[in-house]
Amino acid sequence: MSVVRPELISFEPATGEELWRGKIDDVDAAVDRARRAWPEWAAKPLATRIELCRRFANEVRSASDKMAELIAKETGKPLWEARSEVEAVMNKVDISVTAFAERTGQKKLNSGIQGTAAVRHKPHGVMVVLGPYNFPAHLPNGHIIPALIAGNVVIFKPSEKTPAVGQLLMECMHKAGISAAVAQFFVGGPEEGKALVAHRGVDGVLFTGSAQAGIAINKKLSTNPGKIVALEMGGNNPIVVIETPKVSDAATLIVQSAFTSAGQRCTAARRLIIIESMFDAVVEELKTMTGKLIVDEPFADPAPFMGPVIDNASADQLVESFLYLLSNGGKAIRHMQRPNDDLPFISPGIIDTTAMTDRPDVELFGPLLQVIKVKNFDAAIIEANRTRFGLSASLIGGNPQDYNRFWANIRAGIINWNRPTNGASSNAPFGGIGLSGNHRPAAFYAADYCAYPVASTEMDQPRATIGVGMKQT
Repeated sequence: MSVVRPELISFEPATGEELWRGKIDDVDAAVDRARRAWPEWAAKPLATRIELCRRFANEVRSASDKMAELIAKETGKPLWEARSEVEAVMNKVDISVTAFAERTGQKKLNSGIQGTAAVRHKPHGVMVVLGPYNFPAHLPNGHIIPALIAGNVVIFKPSEKTPAVGQLLMECMHKAGISAAVAQFFVGGPEEGKALVAHRGVDGVLFTGSAQAGIAINKKLSTNPGKIVALEMGGNNPIVVIETPKVSDAATLIVQSAFTSAGQRCTAARRLIIIESMFDAVVEELKTMTGKLIVDEPFADPAPFMGPVIDNASADQLVESFLYLLSNGGKAIRHMQRPNDDLPFISPGIIDTTAMTDRPDVELFGPLLQVIKVKNFDAAIIEANRTRFGLSASLIGGNPQDYNRFWANIRAGIINWNRPTNGASSNAPFGGIGLSGNHRPAAFYAADYCAYPVASTEMDQPRATIGVGMKQT
């Protein structure tokens, strides 16, 4: 008797309409398929794997309009932003090729009569990629392409909130000639994700998402040190403002940091820390500028700055968080508003939490910014480091000496000066410390966790002597 598999359904945040549905896949079958495909893929020449990945970039280019529209529909982000995500997907291939050569290249060192010392890298095997919903194409692709180039096979389970984008991404790979067994699209929810993580046939887990889920993965695999795990888990990121005459520019950088992607970026600014002398001017400019932001559906004209958050549950949680801060000592600078309870559109919320004695150290994943007034730069650095996270931090204002001091003392994996907290380059490592990651940064450094180094000493003929400790005949 055949078993009826349950379905997964995704909805458009901006309209509430059903967008996609598909049957949930079988974990054991997916892993078995991947294990059988791995030896042939790993044996392909590196040049062949790279060429296939470049063909994938061309397939994405051919489908770029379709992909951008689908990203906009399934995430709710504006079309202009969805298009920039598609560009990042295409650019990732050449970046990953360069990174693989630089980070995991072969080395040979001649050592005379001792032969040759060599360092090469091997793929791990079957890698599970667990993708997020905020960048449903770009962020998982940042794991998938380096893993494939290194010779791994991939089982990609997108977020259960954005499976349609994940399916299209994998279709582009399959059209490029990368088989559906080498780059598998896997439909599933949290339970299937847990099963993939724990499966004995999986050699690595590459995760982007919440700290809560990342910690659960780390705990589950704590007794299995042989399985590579790379975790990118977001942050409670500070943006610090000290003396600057550029108040309008400072406010613009704050808005970009806190409210781009409706605040649904792991690098988004969550805490704005301002010294006393700049507080009133910056807050007034920020309040005015935020009030001008257009919040609308992805394809609206004029184009919106931000769309809805991903779903009603997220919108409910953010509004509740704003009210919690307000009722525990916070003072509203700009109220978070929700015009329609049936759709997850919310306006950016700004709240002064200076008077709160116990500010919660959590990642509030949306357009909610806490503002904290401090006396001086020393106090600002202390406040910025008052978090268990450590992904991103920015300093606005000051001089090079101030920035050097900020850089030296801030605990974060991304530290910017007069740039947004979410301004990160794909040509650099991307990751954090504390609850933000496990010291395996992605982006350019993804090559590091997609292959392991093998040291060898080699001679073309056996040659050996024992010079000490042998009886004379």
